[in-house]
Amino acid sequence: MRNHLSNPIAYAAIATALLVTAAPLLASDADEAVELAFRKSYVSKTFLKDDSIKVKAEDGVVTLTGTVADEYNKGLALETAAGLIGVTRVDNLLETKAQVDAENADTWIARKVRLALRFHHYVSGGDTTVVVKDGVVTLTGVASSAAQKDLTAEYAADIEGVQSVVNNMTVADAPVPAVRTVGEKIDDASVAAQVKFALKTHRSTSAVSTKVTARDGEVTLTGIAQNEAEKALVTKLVSSIEGVTEVKNEMTIAVAQ
Repeated sequence: MRNHLSNPIAYAAIATALLVTAAPLLASDADEAVELAFRKSYVSKTFLKDDSIKVKAEDGVVTLTGTVADEYNKGLALETAAGLIGVTRVDNLLETKAQVDAENADTWIARKVRLALRFHHYVSGGDTTVVVKDGVVTLTGVASSAAQKDLTAEYAADIEGVQSVVNNMTVADAPVPAVRTVGEKIDDASVAAQVKFALKTHRSTSAVSTKVTARDGEVTLTGIAQNEAEKALVTKLVSSIEGVTEVKNEMTIAVAQ
């Protein structure tokens, strides 16, 4: 019997058929990798763990559905998904549990302050209690040092909507310098998402035009700053974000008109 594989035409036809059959499998594997990367991301496990989010990837397009606590979590989910390798577009269909209005403005401010403090590794956001009344933020808890206590108040005061800060935090009897927590490596998508939202959350940098990229914890910033002081402030804030190992600030200074 003649071996059909000796026929070049037949061999080519079989090879083509195998490629066509394998392509969907490869695409499916890539989509599953994106979905898994989102679920395992630092942002997903840390900031979005109490939300109900479903992620579906198809040919590089990610669709987010479900409910989250507020617009900040919705935005964090979007930025994280958009930063994953292989993602070309994100359709953010997440719904929020409650919208902000005058009656819960203090609650909204408190959430923003807590979120901002958790972004920064030089302060202890998890050990700081935040209470807001008529825009006045009261901080309680134990700081590792006087410097950490002051920095916590500084970060809180820089959040949009905060009128003033009452810092009732105490300093530990045996103060220790604040250091970076050595733990699991934070994925770049989560690092970039945290940086973007920290810059938006802080009043002093919310209007700065900044592009953020992250690779192995090294963050590169491009965009336009109004002056050197604004550029330096951006660097200071970004340097303290969890997961950031180095900051390259390549922002340019706006030309005075």
